[in-house]
Amino acid sequence: MGSEQRIQDRTGSRRSTRSLAADDRAIEGLPIRLVIALIVGVVSLGIMLQILGGVDTFEGNTEVDVEFDDDVLELGTGDANVTVSVVDEDGNEVTDATVIATAGSARMDSAVIERTPEDDNEVTIDLSAAGIDLPPDQDVGTVEFEVEPPAGTNWEDEEPNNELLVIDQ
Repeated sequence: MGSEQRIQDRTGSRRSTRSLAADDRAIEGLPIRLVIALIVGVVSLGIMLQILGGVDTFEGNTEVDVEFDDDVLELGTGDANVTVSVVDEDGNEVTDATVIATAGSARMDSAVIERTPEDDNEVTIDLSAAGIDLPPDQDVGTVEFEVEPPAGTNWEDEEPNNELLVIDQ
């Protein structure tokens, strides 16, 4: 080792006067430096993940669907009104949407188009005006629904929607 001078301080203990630049005992300070670097790295990573976790721009469009107050329409009762609610995949109300009822396996003379109000997601559709009926020798049929979401929103109707079951009394 190099020359080392020792001096005595006021308490009587002896200490080295070697400078930090001439200190060749690097291993003694290394572990604490690694611990500090690791802590700073983990904190930085946590802050970056927090920032990226708050960014919601990576989400795509949200699918809309229809729900019914009563999933079954009985033709023999004379009342062919159906209340349809438009909701998204998370169950949130979709207002100002257009609902289109078309024939599935049940027969209809024409499609029925109704628009939900701007402050409500429900619309009542009168299927008797569309001439709903079941084909001969069938006791069960369906009515299909499409939804046109309001313009300028991230809602879309790409998947098949719920169907209304029509039965003959």
